[in-house]
Amino acid sequence: MEEKARFVVGLDIGSNFVRAAIGEMTHDGIRVVGYGEAPSDGMRRGIVSDISAPCSAIDHALVAAEKMSGLEAPDAAVSINGVNITSTKVDGMIAVGVEDHEIDEVDLERIIDTSIAGKVPATRQILKNMPYEYILDGQGGIREPIGMKGARLEMRANVISTMKLDFDNVVKACTVAELQPSIIEPAVIAASRAVLTNHQRQNGVAVLDMGGATTSIAIYDEGELQYVGVCPYGSNDVTNDLAAYLKTIPDVAEEIKLRFVSGQFGEGSGKDITIKRGRGEYVFSRKDVDEVVESRLEEIFEMMRKHLKHAGYDRRLPEGIILTGGGAKMKDIDKYVCSQMELAVRVGVPINISGVNEDVAKPEYATAIGLMYADYEAAMTNGHTSASKKSEKKKSKAGGESVISKVLKLFK
Repeated sequence: MEEKARFVVGLDIGSNFVRAAIGEMTHDGIRVVGYGEAPSDGMRRGIVSDISAPCSAIDHALVAAEKMSGLEAPDAAVSINGVNITSTKVDGMIAVGVEDHEIDEVDLERIIDTSIAGKVPATRQILKNMPYEYILDGQGGIREPIGMKGARLEMRANVISTMKLDFDNVVKACTVAELQPSIIEPAVIAASRAVLTNHQRQNGVAVLDMGGATTSIAIYDEGELQYVGVCPYGSNDVTNDLAAYLKTIPDVAEEIKLRFVSGQFGEGSGKDITIKRGRGEYVFSRKDVDEVVESRLEEIFEMMRKHLKHAGYDRRLPEGIILTGGGAKMKDIDKYVCSQMELAVRVGVPINISGVNEDVAKPEYATAIGLMYADYEAAMTNGHTSASKKSEKKKSKAGGESVISKVLKLFK
């Protein structure tokens, strides 16, 4: 592999933060050589609602990662989120010719088109088509049929899609920020790449990504992605509920959530919570805080439980649930989720990484790290990479065309 083919880039466009990571592929995994983050804006429930708003955050996060790594990143694997992401099971069958016909790429393209036709509306953008079984002349359980001989080919697959408008808005936001997406992948799937082992995927496991505005779940079994679902609530809703009930500002509510809230509700309920700000001091009832937080978390994880039931995996995942995302930083959140979902739960961090791993080996960086793996796969498929040796800095907004001007050009 050429030297430049080793460098990969992931960009996680979240509701609270945009996080970028640049890595070098090694025999032992990924060596992270640069990362950066910036507060996000212009997002609503994980969806881009204002094209121009996320561009500055994308730019700042990438510039920080580029400066640290000494590389430039014109391309990146980019995350997409939102409640419009759905998982649809499809199947199809085609006749491929005489019995000694050898299955090739053309046959696979045909059967994919056949399986999707009429089942995924034209208003939706397909993000991933995940075949989990091929059947050749009645023989099932086939993972890779290319090179096999037969006359009739069937396929069963899981298609992940979103609304085309949501997809297009992510592309436009990246374009304004002078970034070309190499691939666009649901955030929870990207996080799964970073925190799961093949053994866990084979046995049965779910990744639950707790973002600021959404909570997403991806279920794996027998080595394949079986289901994806998104709930329209996240850790921001916990903060906002606290701020409203306690009649305080969101910054104070966020501090309460991260410093004093525990997933083991009821412990220390008799002790008040004291927050100092400058010369002022705020005192809140721990009982009130616990009731507010528990009420919102119960709603979120009841929705997640429904997703498990809908997918047919309620209490049926031997490897349990892996928590990722910024919401996974709440104290003892794993213990609470375990009690609600009735499965083993642990907080997941990116695995098989080195370099500045002490800074990115955190649940909130799982998606950005997983996107680097997705970028590597895209590079191997497309024959190019997303990062190269730095030459001349490409991102300097000062004195250049304004973000608003660029957005207006997109719609001309």
